Amino acid sequence: MTTERDERHALVIVAHPDDMEIGCGGTVARWVEEGWIVRLVVVTDGGAGGPDDATDVSPEARQRISEQRKAEQREAARILGLASVDFLDYPDGQLEPTLELRRDLVRLIRRYRPQVLVIPSPERNWSPAYQVGRYHPDHLAVGQAALAAAYPAAGNAWDFPELLREGLAPHHVQEIWVINAPVLNHAVDITTTLERKLAALRAHRSQFGDRLALVERWLRQAAMERGVRHGMHYAEEFHRIRVREPFPFRR
Repeated sequence: MTTERDERHALVIVAHPDDMEIGCGGTVARWVEEGWIVRLVVVTDGGAGGPDDATDVSPEARQRISEQRKAEQREAARILGLASVDFLDYPDGQLEPTLELRRDLVRLIRRYRPQVLVIPSPERNWSPAYQVGRYHPDHLAVGQAALAAAYPAAGNAWDFPELLREGLAPHHVQEIWVINAPVLNHAVDITTTLERKLAALRAHRSQFGDRLALVERWLRQAAMERGVRHGMHYAEEFHRIRVREPFPFRR
């Protein structure tokens, strides 16, 4: 019999709808297959995800895009078997690693109490193998805010004491997995879950349209190249930080 103590919980925090599928969709699918409870937090409203040559950028147009992208993200989450999706609705393309954002992320970390937290990199990798597009300013802001939320704030009662009044006790994350980090030290074999990752990606029709086949080929090739490095057929890579709890120091 599985008890709450035995359950494995992971929380994935990303900037936009579709970021999870691209960055860690195969890993998430594998965790779900293994019985993990996986939840997703999308920080922005996705409202800047329309065509680059758009002429109607009114609030109403942004709202339509936001609603469509949220529906696509919920469908992708269903395909992957996620337990829930939270949208924080910060304006897409305008994100900063503010204290408000950090508090919102601490709130969710304490509510869901994951052992593993997956976040985008707060740093750029200037290697020629990496495209600048992977480091959207929103991604960097989420990475910075999420890392600060994980330590020390989520586990420290003195950070955001108003959360204690909401009944949210401190929680120590055991591991932080960083997507697209400058240093990668861990790989996950996604050979059996790559197709589910791609199926979830197809839910984001508004973002890829007639480019979907090209994106799928690129993701498949990237997963193969990562797999070769680790003796696997297909893989996803992370920088894995193992957090020691409790910390032997306070600050």
